[in-house]
Amino acid sequence: MKKLVKKPVKGDEVADLKREMTELKRESNAKVKEFELQVKSQAEEIERRGEEIERLKADLQTKDLAVEQKKKDLSQLEKESSLKIKALESEVGVITEELGKREADLQTLKKSINEREAEMNQLSEELKFKNQQLVSKSLEMESYEKSTKDRILQLVSRIKGLEAKAR
Repeated sequence: MKKLVKKPVKGDEVADLKREMTELKRESNAKVKEFELQVKSQAEEIERRGEEIERLKADLQTKDLAVEQKKKDLSQLEKESSLKIKALESEVGVITEELGKREADLQTLKKSINEREAEMNQLSEELKFKNQQLVSKSLEMESYEKSTKDRILQLVSRIKGLEAKAR
């Protein structure tokens, strides 16, 4: 920003102050647009992350239901297998193998759920951080806008004073 030096009142000084005020308005508008673009970009990122979190939540619920169903299936299979073991000893090996596969599937699902929960927690933390950044940028933009308006008001007041002296 240019330093203002007191000079005797001249017609050129009013024009200079008006040019300076116009330049400040341009700079202010450019800064405001830049902040608005940053805020918009961050808001879009937050929305995208929010949608991703919602998708992950839905996936997690689906996986939870699948795990519960697998648990029910496993429980039912164990009951049936205990009855079959008594009646059909020749099928014991086949049923044991089936149980092993289902338990492996269950472990894989549990691992997948744990990874999804960790990812969801990380995204949630990132979302909190982005929200804090957004609030900070918003406050910074308000502060800059207020200081620019104050400066413009000072310049307008000074121009009026100089115009009054020039008359």
